[in-house]
Amino acid sequence: MYERETDVGNTWFFFAFLAACEGAPAAATSLHVDVGAVVERTSVTPVDGITSAGQPDQAALAVFSENGYVAIIDMRGERENRGMDEKAVVESLGMDYVLLPIASEDDISFENAKKLDDLLAAYDGPVLIHCGSGNRVGALLALRQSMNGADDAAAIAYGKQGGLTGLEPVVQQRLGEK
Repeated sequence: MYERETDVGNTWFFFAFLAACEGAPAAATSLHVDVGAVVERTSVTPVDGITSAGQPDQAALAVFSENGYVAIIDMRGERENRGMDEKAVVESLGMDYVLLPIASEDDISFENAKKLDDLLAAYDGPVLIHCGSGNRVGALLALRQSMNGADDAAAIAYGKQGGLTGLEPVVQQRLGEK
């Protein structure tokens, strides 16, 4: 099964928010917070326009919207608690919400990596992909890299940049099956 995922979204956003507000006037009407200050795991590569993260909260989603993100791809299972109606929040912020549920190790597959690849190709702008911790995101990103010609070591390294941790043995197994 998956390693235990923790809800770090509120914690990292809180500290980024505090840092951004330091010295700001109390009556500020608009606050611009850099996405890099909010995201625990930064872009896999800036050129890709992909950001991998754990579960964002509503305030973090607003930061992504403000910074020009066009879509949120949610890899959490349909029954996982997000702490909000994420689809409604994302759409109210003017971004597309896409659910690509990766609910078990069986879902870590080249078929789902292809679905992710197709989704990413549909967007001309930065995209946030998230699960609970980034582990599932990194797993599919690794398979996607392999699918696109990377050798196994490079695919795993790319996946780790995207959050791959405890699912690495599953990814290694899938790479061995290709």
